[in-house]
Amino acid sequence: MLYIIGLGLGDEKDITYKGLEAVKKANRVYLEEYTSILTVGKRALEAFYERDDLIVADRELVEQGDEILRDADCADVALLVVGDPFGATTHTDLALRAKKAGIRCQIIHNASIMNAIGCTGLQLYSFGETVSIPFWTETWQPDSFYDKIIGNLSRGLHTLCLLDIKVKEPTLESLVKKKREYEPPRFMTVNQAASQLLQIIQRKESSQLSPEKCLSADSICIAVCRVGSSDQKMTSTTLQKVTALEMGPPLHSLVIAGTLHPLEEEYISEFSL
Repeated sequence: MLYIIGLGLGDEKDITYKGLEAVKKANRVYLEEYTSILTVGKRALEAFYERDDLIVADRELVEQGDEILRDADCADVALLVVGDPFGATTHTDLALRAKKAGIRCQIIHNASIMNAIGCTGLQLYSFGETVSIPFWTETWQPDSFYDKIIGNLSRGLHTLCLLDIKVKEPTLESLVKKKREYEPPRFMTVNQAASQLLQIIQRKESSQLSPEKCLSADSICIAVCRVGSSDQKMTSTTLQKVTALEMGPPLHSLVIAGTLHPLEEEYISEFSL
């Protein structure tokens, strides 16, 4: 059996009982560490699971899948995923590959940012399409996510913005030399995301939409950090003011509010800047 197990969002104790049972009986256990992270590291997980042999799985190992699927037709193999197993298409692909290889696959779900974002007090059914905001470089500054945000706003819907993380990214020098060297891990902050959005706003020509359906420096946003952890933090303010917030360690997410219901307005006022 291949088990793909959601770990939730906080720490080692957020795993479900069903997930913990699968981890303890598995012959091999992989910990995926490139689509997201917990507030605790590998050692804390090993201590709680009472096993000291977790195998860290980077992007290459997960996307290729051969190592993880090895012998899974005659042994129990587990892949641990922060949040919910189907929060990333990579894990969906792995499940499909297992089934095509005749390997039984069991998914054990858990909380993810996609449903835990309800902690903001915004109604989940009032969210539109989720977007991902990538790190920009001097030569690569995509902005396709902006149009999706505008599409949500035009329908009065909120937008959850997932912010980029870079873990075990090869350096440009190593790609040229064909010698594997990696950049230090980087996690986008709400400040960086807001700054990039403001730059896009400045580039775009004036919209035909009414002001309340456009994104501007005065748009109401909620900066959300370390959801599910003991030091979870939320602040509601304008997009412009998000650029100056100090929200602490990763992971960060940004919510752009659409049309607010009075109850939503009342709730977010409790943590308004």
